[in-house]
Amino acid sequence: MENRETRRQPKERSAHEKMVRGSAWMTAGSVMSRILGAVYILPWWIWMGSSAYAANALFTKGYQIYAIFIIISTAGIPGAVSKQIARYDAMGEYSTSMRLFWHGMSFTSIMGVVSASLMWLFAPVLADGDPHMLPVIHSLCLALVIIPMLSIMRGFFQGHSEMAPSALSQFVEQLVRVGYMLASAFLIMRVGNHNYVHAVTQSTFAAFVGAIAGIILLWTVFLVRLPALRRRNAQSLNQIDVSVNTLMMDIVKQAVPFIIMDSAIQWYYIIDQFTFWRGMHSLYQTTNAQLSDFFAMYAGNANKLIMIIVSLATAMAVTAIPLLSGAITKGDRKEVAKQITSILQLFFFVMLPAAFGMLAIARPLYVGFYDYNPTGFKMLEVSSIVAIFLGLFTILSALLQGLFRNRLAIKLMLVGVAVKLICQLPFMYLFSVYGPMLSTLAGMVVTCYLMLHNLRLLFHFNARQTAHRVLGIICFSVLMFIGARLTVWLLSLVLNPHSKIQSFIIVIGAVIVGVAIYGLLVLKTRLADTVFGSRIAGIRRRLHMS
Repeated sequence: MENRETRRQPKERSAHEKMVRGSAWMTAGSVMSRILGAVYILPWWIWMGSSAYAANALFTKGYQIYAIFIIISTAGIPGAVSKQIARYDAMGEYSTSMRLFWHGMSFTSIMGVVSASLMWLFAPVLADGDPHMLPVIHSLCLALVIIPMLSIMRGFFQGHSEMAPSALSQFVEQLVRVGYMLASAFLIMRVGNHNYVHAVTQSTFAAFVGAIAGIILLWTVFLVRLPALRRRNAQSLNQIDVSVNTLMMDIVKQAVPFIIMDSAIQWYYIIDQFTFWRGMHSLYQTTNAQLSDFFAMYAGNANKLIMIIVSLATAMAVTAIPLLSGAITKGDRKEVAKQITSILQLFFFVMLPAAFGMLAIARPLYVGFYDYNPTGFKMLEVSSIVAIFLGLFTILSALLQGLFRNRLAIKLMLVGVAVKLICQLPFMYLFSVYGPMLSTLAGMVVTCYLMLHNLRLLFHFNARQTAHRVLGIICFSVLMFIGARLTVWLLSLVLNPHSKIQSFIIVIGAVIVGVAIYGLLVLKTRLADTVFGSRIAGIRRRLHMS
């Protein structure tokens, strides 16, 4: 009887399986959200007509300011809460982790109101003299009030290594947001007063509408899971007595480093936003209209596309934090080293071909989403390389934070920001409008190198094995790049590269060739097995490659 009951119990997944499974869910949710966030630009750009570049620049500037406020008020919370929940669960203190969730909900709601109020009050300063920015900034304030609730609920599920609800909420939030954006843009630009500022204001207000949808979904899942959570809490050891103040201090102490680290990439963009116009005017004879177009090309257009692949790293980082926190709480340093090795190899396995692939199809991809613009093509190509290091920074900072090395992560991040600031003006002088992207690359390269070096010294992950496999991944990615780029060239001879529809056909053809080349190489050499485990063998058998 006992054996029969034992057989009925689900097999406990290993940390590696949790990492792969969790990453799959978060990657699916994050990538689909990012794709929606890029695809909406197709009709939105057309409906904006001759104001498209100005509208996109306005939207980008407003969202970058909003992103800083949303990070300050919430972005640290999912990571901090998931980290602390994983810690208390590893100790068997289930009721404590539930108390942390409820008190954290109240605390972050207050933070949301405070952040929204500050953003509203300081809107004239943040607008930097642009009157069109004021309604855009004001429209984003309401979203700041409710997103903390959405954020902490995601942290709750992530702390239990349940990534599906969080991933689905991301997708639903984005789906509703994009739907509202497109509906309002069409009504204003095609039916109404044709005022692009009004259309952009409604497009940014869509963040509030999408957040409401995400909250409804997560609350529904939470209520369904509540009976099971109560049964689990009844088994809590209750050997420690943690006060409300201590729980709040736990959240604050863990959230502040996450806030600082999560905002790092946004600070790079904010540096660009407040130095690009002044810097370029001091170095070159140009107009604000020209600079606005250039800014929209790399900070808006290219950034929307590369964030699709950077979101792969974000998904892995979210999955890694609770697993690493649980392992380090138990004092299992060997398991920590093993997990770091697995996470890094999984990141490079996915990120490198994604970035090289986007580099290969940059021209038709940009035409398909925006227009035929040689400067825009080059900016997307440079951004594709930058994306690798943005993703690597996301992963490495998450590893250090999950391992309770918050101060070290912040210090190394600030070194990179300092490099960015030092290089900004000289790189604008040397590389013109490409300077801000290259100074970002310089800052990220320095930070990533220092983080990898410190992780190797502190936790002794298998650097030799990782380097060997990454070298193989780079070789395969380069071969994939050559095949995809050659496909783009050949198809451009028979299709019109200036046409949006035909550019998408070129993209599809190149992607099929690129995925086929990379997939066959990693399966044939069994590199995929070393990263994902034995399940890949089943795929090889079905393809008769055993």
